[in-house]
Amino acid sequence: QGAHSSQLFLLCQYSLGCGVSCGLSFLLEGAPHRIWNLALAAGLAGLLALHARRLAQHTCALYELHSRARYCGICILLLAAGHGIPRLLRNALALTFAVADLAAVELINRDFLSTGEAVRFWTPLTICYTLLVVYMQEESRQSTGRGLVFRTVLVRMGSLFILLLTVGRWTDILHVFVSLLGELWCLLRSGVLLESCWRQ
Repeated sequence: QGAHSSQLFLLCQYSLGCGVSCGLSFLLEGAPHRIWNLALAAGLAGLLALHARRLAQHTCALYELHSRARYCGICILLLAAGHGIPRLLRNALALTFAVADLAAVELINRDFLSTGEAVRFWTPLTICYTLLVVYMQEESRQSTGRGLVFRTVLVRMGSLFILLLTVGRWTDILHVFVSLLGELWCLLRSGVLLESCWRQ
């Protein structure tokens, strides 16, 4: 259904990927065979994505028929326990982003030589993002649709780009462009589902 959480699951795909990679690199730091552990995690994520895609295709094509006839185990399981999936996803997202936030703050703070330098970075970033969140909430009340989502991404990345021009390095600015492309690609891929959420 078109609940806010459904849209959140679709909109945070790229951020979730960044958070998982950041959290894993932090948790595995200093571990023996670190690169192999990350490769294993990426392989398992790919396998999970493949099975999720197959499940989605099966459900889209045959759920209505199978849930009535009650002879497909997958569709019966979704019929019986499907209402709990959004809550499970929400809890998994909250845990992943909590670990990723702690990991990101720790990894970023390592680059600073002093506390004053860290404060000089975090203060404008916090103010900028707070103002941005307030602006985006006001904007979302006035309009909905695909244009709003793309505008949100462009404004957020644009403000981060301007901030990093003042306090960041050139590699950070390059990362903003890569992140912008990643987010736009994820939004284009989930465009049909987002429109379905808004219509509902």
